Amino acid sequence: MAKSGGMGDLMKMQQKLAEVQEGLRGKTVEGAAGGGMVKATLNGHHEVIGVRIDPVSVDPDDLELLEDLIVAAIADGRAKAEEMAAEEMRNAVSEMGLPPMLANQLLGQ
Repeated sequence: MAKSGGMGDLMKMQQKLAEVQEGLRGKTVEGAAGGGMVKATLNGHHEVIGVRIDPVSVDPDDLELLEDLIVAAIADGRAKAEEMAAEEMRNAVSEMGLPPMLANQLLGQ
């Protein structure tokens, strides 16, 4: 990006970051727990869009374990979605020619 420092550059930057944010909605990650017995699919906005449960993991006498596995799979997916989003934003900031330190500040790191 040119170093004119004008409002136009700032608007282009905001537009690019908004495009990256919107693009994350269409990207997915999968979190897992219990050795893959429970899997949760999340999009780049951290929204849970699917849960798969291996029938072997369902014990009617221990539903608490299944509940814990679901929570763990979602947490794993959320961590992966956060990393994916951060990577996408780092790439976008880098493409704009901004220094990495500024990218980290924009990402709250």
